[in-house]
Amino acid sequence: MEPIVCRPIGIIRSPFKEPRGTPIQPPAAAGIEGSVEVDPAYAKGLKHVDGFSHIILLYHFHLSRPSPLQLKPFMDDEAHGVFAMRGSSRPNTIGLSVVRLIERRENILRVQDIDIVDGTPLLDIKPYVPQFDAQDRVGVRIGWLEDNVHKLSTTKDDGRFA
Repeated sequence: MEPIVCRPIGIIRSPFKEPRGTPIQPPAAAGIEGSVEVDPAYAKGLKHVDGFSHIILLYHFHLSRPSPLQLKPFMDDEAHGVFAMRGSSRPNTIGLSVVRLIERRENILRVQDIDIVDGTPLLDIKPYVPQFDAQDRVGVRIGWLEDNVHKLSTTKDDGRFA
Protein backbone atom coordinates (compact mmCIF):
# COMPACT_ATOMS: atom_id res chain seq x y z
CA MET A 1 0.00 0.00 0.00
CA GLU A 2 0.98 3.60 -0.55
CA PRO A 3 2.12 5.53 2.54
CA ILE A 4 -0.38 7.97 4.02
CA VAL A 5 0.89 11.41 4.95
CA CYS A 6 -0.83 13.38 7.73
CA ARG A 7 0.10 16.90 8.64
CA PRO A 8 -0.57 18.19 12.15
CA ILE A 9 -3.31 20.79 12.45
CA GLY A 10 -2.08 22.00 15.82
CA ILE A 11 -0.42 21.09 19.07
CA ILE A 12 -1.71 19.80 22.39
CA ARG A 13 -0.57 21.42 25.63
CA SER A 14 -0.72 19.69 29.01
CA PRO A 15 1.09 19.63 32.35
CA PHE A 16 2.75 16.31 31.39
CA LYS A 17 6.27 16.90 30.07
CA GLU A 18 7.08 13.24 29.39
CA PRO A 19 5.16 9.97 29.01
CA ARG A 20 6.27 8.62 32.42
CA GLY A 21 3.65 9.53 35.01
CA THR A 22 0.99 10.58 32.50
CA PRO A 23 -2.51 9.14 33.13
CA ILE A 24 -3.24 6.39 30.62
CA GLN A 25 -6.84 7.33 29.74
CA PRO A 26 -8.99 10.49 30.15
CA PRO A 27 -11.08 9.14 33.09
CA ALA A 28 -7.83 8.76 35.06
CA ALA A 29 -7.02 12.41 34.27
CA ALA A 30 -10.30 13.82 35.62
CA GLY A 31 -10.06 17.58 36.14
CA ILE A 32 -6.57 17.96 34.66
CA GLU A 33 -6.55 20.95 32.32
CA GLY A 34 -4.75 21.52 29.07
CA SER A 35 -5.26 23.27 25.78
CA VAL A 36 -5.42 22.52 22.12
CA GLU A 37 -3.72 25.10 19.93
CA VAL A 38 -5.17 24.76 16.45
CA ASP A 39 -3.09 26.27 13.66
CA PRO A 40 -4.73 29.60 12.73
CA ALA A 41 -5.07 28.31 9.15
CA TYR A 42 -7.68 25.84 10.48
CA ALA A 43 -9.46 28.17 12.93
CA LYS A 44 -12.55 28.51 10.69
CA GLY A 45 -13.02 24.75 11.11
CA LEU A 46 -13.75 25.34 14.82
CA LYS A 47 -17.03 27.14 14.11
CA HIS A 48 -19.71 25.79 16.50
CA VAL A 49 -17.33 23.32 18.20
CA ASP A 50 -18.07 25.14 21.47
CA GLY A 51 -21.62 23.78 21.30
CA PHE A 52 -20.23 20.38 22.31
CA SER A 53 -19.33 19.44 25.88
CA HIS A 54 -16.73 16.87 24.76
CA ILE A 55 -14.47 16.46 21.76
CA ILE A 56 -12.41 13.59 20.38
CA LEU A 57 -8.76 14.41 19.83
CA LEU A 58 -6.80 12.32 17.34
CA TYR A 59 -3.07 12.79 17.65
CA HIS A 60 0.37 11.41 16.86
CA PHE A 61 2.15 9.58 19.70
CA HIS A 62 5.36 11.38 18.71
CA LEU A 63 7.40 10.00 21.63
CA SER A 64 6.43 6.35 21.16
CA ARG A 65 8.27 3.80 19.16
CA PRO A 66 6.57 1.25 16.91
CA SER A 67 5.89 -1.93 18.79
CA PRO A 68 6.02 -5.63 18.26
CA LEU A 69 2.56 -7.01 17.51
CA GLN A 70 2.26 -8.39 21.04
CA LEU A 71 3.33 -6.65 24.22
CA LYS A 72 2.46 -6.27 27.88
CA PRO A 73 0.05 -3.36 28.53
CA PHE A 74 0.06 -1.14 31.61
CA MET A 75 -2.83 -2.89 33.38
CA ASP A 76 -1.91 -6.55 32.89
CA ASP A 77 1.05 -8.89 33.28
CA GLU A 78 0.28 -10.87 30.14
CA ALA A 79 1.17 -9.87 26.58
CA HIS A 80 -1.73 -9.05 24.28
CA GLY A 81 -2.03 -8.20 20.61
CA VAL A 82 -1.46 -4.51 19.92
CA PHE A 83 -4.95 -4.23 18.36
CA ALA A 84 -6.49 -5.50 21.62
CA MET A 85 -4.87 -2.57 23.46
CA ARG A 86 -5.09 1.20 23.43
CA GLY A 87 -1.44 1.88 24.23
CA SER A 88 0.82 4.33 22.42
CA SER A 89 3.23 1.86 20.88
CA ARG A 90 1.62 0.52 17.70
CA PRO A 91 2.29 0.18 13.95
CA ASN A 92 0.77 3.64 13.31
CA THR A 93 1.30 5.72 16.43
CA ILE A 94 -2.16 7.33 16.46
CA GLY A 95 -3.85 8.25 19.73
CA LEU A 96 -7.46 9.01 20.61
CA SER A 97 -8.79 10.81 23.68
CA VAL A 98 -12.26 12.10 24.55
CA VAL A 99 -11.81 15.30 26.56
CA ARG A 100 -14.19 17.84 28.09
CA LEU A 101 -14.30 21.13 26.16
CA ILE A 102 -14.33 24.03 28.62
CA GLU A 103 -14.10 26.97 26.23
CA ARG A 104 -12.94 28.17 22.85
CA ARG A 105 -11.01 31.39 22.35
CA GLU A 106 -10.39 31.84 18.64
CA ASN A 107 -8.04 28.95 17.74
CA ILE A 108 -7.38 27.80 21.33
CA LEU A 109 -9.53 25.18 23.03
CA ARG A 110 -9.32 24.84 26.80
CA VAL A 111 -9.97 21.23 27.80
CA GLN A 112 -10.11 19.00 30.88
CA ASP A 113 -9.44 15.32 31.53
CA ILE A 114 -6.34 15.44 29.35
CA ASP A 115 -4.11 12.36 29.29
CA ILE A 116 -1.70 13.55 26.59
CA VAL A 117 1.95 14.62 26.77
CA ASP A 118 2.68 18.32 26.23
CA GLY A 119 3.74 19.14 22.67
CA THR A 120 1.86 16.26 21.06
CA PRO A 121 0.98 16.93 17.40
CA LEU A 122 -2.79 17.17 16.81
CA LEU A 123 -4.09 15.35 13.73
CA ASP A 124 -7.85 15.97 13.96
CA ILE A 125 -10.77 16.97 16.18
CA LYS A 126 -14.22 15.42 16.09
CA PRO A 127 -17.27 16.18 18.22
CA TYR A 128 -18.17 13.54 20.78
CA VAL A 129 -21.80 12.51 20.31
CA PRO A 130 -23.02 9.82 22.75
CA GLN A 131 -25.67 8.65 20.30
CA PHE A 132 -22.88 7.95 17.81
CA ASP A 133 -20.00 7.01 20.09
CA ALA A 134 -21.30 5.44 23.28
CA GLN A 135 -24.70 3.97 22.71
CA ASP A 136 -25.91 1.54 25.31
CA ARG A 137 -25.00 -1.59 23.40
CA VAL A 138 -26.35 -4.95 24.43
CA GLY A 139 -23.64 -7.56 24.74
CA VAL A 140 -20.67 -5.19 24.95
CA ARG A 141 -17.52 -7.07 25.98
CA ILE A 142 -14.18 -5.55 26.95
CA GLY A 143 -11.97 -8.61 26.62
CA TRP A 144 -8.93 -8.91 28.88
CA LEU A 145 -9.74 -5.52 30.42
CA GLU A 146 -12.77 -7.01 32.20
CA ASP A 147 -10.47 -8.20 35.00
CA ASN A 148 -8.20 -5.14 34.88
CA VAL A 149 -10.24 -2.00 34.21
CA HIS A 150 -10.47 -1.34 37.97
CA LYS A 151 -6.73 -0.48 37.84
CA LEU A 152 -7.30 2.57 35.63
CA SER A 153 -7.41 5.22 38.36
CA THR A 154 -4.07 4.13 39.85
CA THR A 155 -2.12 3.24 36.70
CA LYS A 156 0.22 5.79 35.11
CA ASP A 157 2.52 5.56 32.11
CA ASP A 158 5.80 4.05 33.28
CA GLY A 159 7.76 5.03 30.16
CA ARG A 160 7.93 1.54 28.70
CA PHE A 161 6.75 2.59 25.21
CA ALA A 162 8.83 5.76 24.78
